[in-house]
Amino acid sequence: MKNLFFLIIYFLGILCVTAQEKKISLYPEEVTCENNLKEDVEYDSSGRIFKKVVNPEIWYYPSLKAQKNKKKAAVLVIPGGGYWGLWFDKEGVDVAKWLNTLGVSAFVLKHRVPYWESNDCRSKVALLDAQRAIRIIRANSGKWDINQNKIGVLGFSAGGHLASSLSTHHDNGLELSNIEIDKTSSRPDYSILVYPVITMKPPYAHMGSRKNLLGEIPNEEYVTYFSNELQVREDTPPAILFHTDQDEGVPTENSIKYYLSLRKYKIPAEIHIWQRGIHGLGLAKDKELPFNNWPKTCEQWMIDRKIIEQ
Repeated sequence: MKNLFFLIIYFLGILCVTAQEKKISLYPEEVTCENNLKEDVEYDSSGRIFKKVVNPEIWYYPSLKAQKNKKKAAVLVIPGGGYWGLWFDKEGVDVAKWLNTLGVSAFVLKHRVPYWESNDCRSKVALLDAQRAIRIIRANSGKWDINQNKIGVLGFSAGGHLASSLSTHHDNGLELSNIEIDKTSSRPDYSILVYPVITMKPPYAHMGSRKNLLGEIPNEEYVTYFSNELQVREDTPPAILFHTDQDEGVPTENSIKYYLSLRKYKIPAEIHIWQRGIHGLGLAKDKELPFNNWPKTCEQWMIDRKIIEQ
């Protein structure tokens, strides 16, 4: 009954909004690490929660705001959910629509969720999907009026872990691949990380995300590989990070460790930490919380870096 109530509220909301999204399959050829799952989605007061994902996609929200005859920036938005689910509206669609108001075209990633995947595939699928998403956006940049050098990634919580994984485990294109799209670079040009999971190492790891991604007793090599503060290199893109001291789900040290690693390599970075605010606030529409300034702070950072215009 509770889910039915949320479902009714969600679809009433849809009727009040003119949706502009276009759903684009990540693997028109064939999904690697194919699963035998049945698509599964739940609903809460924030909207959809995708759990079992069979056909990974990006949902394209083009910005209609003019950019003075210049090609637009684009952002791949990755919702959080502890690698158990995707809070798709709260940390995905709502964020895409906010980015549209800045003149940025947005793509929300509906990736395969590791918790539900086989042991052989669980640690691979999310990163593969994120890499393919960037390749598709860059390869189609001309058609979609996007500046191929202004394609970023924005992730929340476990989505922030995937965004930082993409930022530290990208490639310049797989030249030997038989699939043409894989020859396109998967590197994002900048990253926006909101209360992100970064490390897989105690004591600051979010153990739920770690277990769902790497299993109950993970190989130490995988733990290090997905501890992204240890994977920063010279070509890791610039980043801005947002967190709160009150976050008991994902400790602030996750953002701090990544920021310090970026500084070590002299990669441009900003970090903003507010005292109040629990985990999972999304766009933080509660006007009483200082954390609700993060979208405006992010906008100014994008202006300062000449990603968007004032």
